[in-house]
Amino acid sequence: MAITVKLQVFEGPLDLLLHLIDKNKVDIYDIPIVEITEQYMEYIRQMETEDMNVMSEFLVMAATLLDIKCRMLLPKEVNEEGEEEDPRAELVEKLLEYKMYKYMSYELKDRQLDAGRSLFKKPTLPKEVEEYREPVDYEQLLGGMTLDRLHHIFKDMVRKQEDRIDPIRSQYGKIEKDEINMDERSEYIEAYIRKHKSVSFRELLQKQNSKMEIIVTFLVVLELMKVGKIHTRQDDIFDDIWITYAAA
Repeated sequence: MAITVKLQVFEGPLDLLLHLIDKNKVDIYDIPIVEITEQYMEYIRQMETEDMNVMSEFLVMAATLLDIKCRMLLPKEVNEEGEEEDPRAELVEKLLEYKMYKYMSYELKDRQLDAGRSLFKKPTLPKEVEEYREPVDYEQLLGGMTLDRLHHIFKDMVRKQEDRIDPIRSQYGKIEKDEINMDERSEYIEAYIRKHKSVSFRELLQKQNSKMEIIVTFLVVLELMKVGKIHTRQDDIFDDIWITYAAA
């Protein structure tokens, strides 16, 4: 009575070779080609499959192993650098590449299983909670800043802008500029403060090129203070005012 033997199914010849290498606990860089080839051929003899495409892949690898086995019995070839070539090198490279992709497939499968365990619940907060906004403490927001102090700085900047006017060249004529776009100016100043994190109010005004730009900059700073995107600080009564970006 014949004994039925159930063979382990492998995804391909490289998968079978990796199994044999792990089973025999040998170094993949130093494969005992004779021993591995014999075990590989024994598996081929026991295979039963009607798919000739699958069978042909295993037979091609068997021929490759036999070819390597024969080449190892011959004197070793020398490459252009004068180093001896290992007939197993190409096979080892393919095995390492296949092993890397195989383990990557395991990792992707594990991630797929972990993703399948993730659950999502839509927010169910009451409407009152979603619409709640924390009240703004304007005294804390202004940090001791007063309109009188801002007005004093504003007048100081305007006076300096007037001092820059050349009394001779100013008589030649005046080039009218387009009106300043308030939204664009607001975005520019906010981006400038956010980039520098802390700027001098006086320095910010000095960078403006006209009285209109100073006025718009002054209004933008007040608006940013109102909505809580910036904080202001003045250490002493006559010191400069420092603006820091505070928005999340």
